[in-house]
This record gives sequence, structure tokens and C-alpha cells, in this order.
Amino acid sequence: MRYEEFTIEGRNAVIEAFRAGKPIDKLFIQDGCQDGAIQTILREAKKGDTIVNFVAKERLDQMSDTKKHQGVIAYAAAYEYAEVADMLALAKERGEAPFLILLDGIEDPHNLGAIIRTANQAGAHGVIIPKRRAVGLTATVAKTSAGALNYTPVAKVTNLVQTIEELKKQGLWFACADMKGETMYRQNLTGPIGLVIGSEGEGVSRLVKEACDFHAAIPMKGQIDSLNASVAMGILAYEIVRQRMQ
Repeated sequence: MRYEEFTIEGRNAVIEAFRAGKPIDKLFIQDGCQDGAIQTILREAKKGDTIVNFVAKERLDQMSDTKKHQGVIAYAAAYEYAEVADMLALAKERGEAPFLILLDGIEDPHNLGAIIRTANQAGAHGVIIPKRRAVGLTATVAKTSAGALNYTPVAKVTNLVQTIEELKKQGLWFACADMKGETMYRQNLTGPIGLVIGSEGEGVSRLVKEACDFHAAIPMKGQIDSLNASVAMGILAYEIVRQRMQ
């Protein structure tokens, strides 16, 4: 697989990328552009729920490699995104209870790459990220995952709360990392489970936290009150592994 992130510039090139089914993470359009080609691009973006940013021409000029952006620049993922259903199918294929990692607001590509790497080693069946306020599958993510992105599917969803509610109907329980929760060693983390990890600064957002069934805390004895998101995910994921092995 290729590790570089695709930057697509120019109206026709962006239209063709959408129609070819390339996974477009973000779209930048020059303020004031409203002609037919731009309207076509916006329609295609809406179909895939692509994030659209309207910016000044100066911003596009700074972003452009070719200096021929024609008022449009798109960022495409370095890897194809999976579907959540693919993850459940993978668990069934392995004869295992589903084990999913859900990330709420992870914006650092190194953290995402490290999480995907650990998810692979812990036997998770997939990683789910939101479309907004989160990093996508960039080249840095691919490299930091150390090849795990070849084997661990990553899905991008519009609404994490809605996804959690839909997965609950499939029999999954959800535990979120929460410093104010009950110590993870006292919780039953076996069976079909989704582990929810939030950003280092704000943690899991309120609505996502409320959608979870229980909150798991990592015992900490030091003077600082938080762990790197990928480290916290690794500790909790391997507590799930430990309980599954008993």
C-alpha cells in the first residue's frame, strides 16, 4: 500500500476523484466561487458527507503545490475506509465476540497511528473515528501504525452516539475511559464490547459518555492527572484482553 496522502487540485480533478469513489476527507473551496463546477463538487461532497471548508484565495495559494488549484483543493485519505459492518463480519469470521475501538476527538495523527497499531496487537476487530473534529487516515497515521493499517479496518462515521446506539442493538456494550469512573480491574470487560477513548485535553464528550454503559478508570499514582490517549487506550485494551483470556 502507498503511504502518501493524496492532494487533489483543480475542479475537474476533484470531480473525477469523487466520481471514482476516492475517499475525500476534506474539501477546501475558495470563498465566493458558486459556478456550475463548484455546485457539482458540492453535490458530490454532500453524498459522501465530506467536510467542506470555504476559505480565502490566499489560504488556497498557500496550500497548493501546483498553484493551479482553480479555487478547489481536496484531501483524500491514504487508505480506504471500511464499514462498521465489515468489523462485525471480521469478528464473526474469527469466531470471536466483537471488540471495537471508538475514538472521540483524536486530532493527533501520531496518536491515531499508535492506537491502530495497538488495536491490531490486542486483536480488536476495527477502529471507528468521527468525520468531524478528528484526524483521518493521513500519511503520518499510516507510517505511525507500522503496517497495522493493512490489517485493522478503520471506519469513519457521521455520529458516534448514533453508531453506539446501533451497535448496542447488535449486542455490544460500551465502556469509555473516564478518570472519574470505576477502576477497570473491578469491571466486567468481557463479551462484545466497544472501548471509547477521548482526546487528551477534553476526554470523551458528554453525549458520547452518556451513551456508554459504564466508565472505566485507570489507576494512577503520579502527580499528573492524565495519560497520552494512545497509552490509555493500550492499557484499557489489554485489560480487555486479560479478562478475555481468563
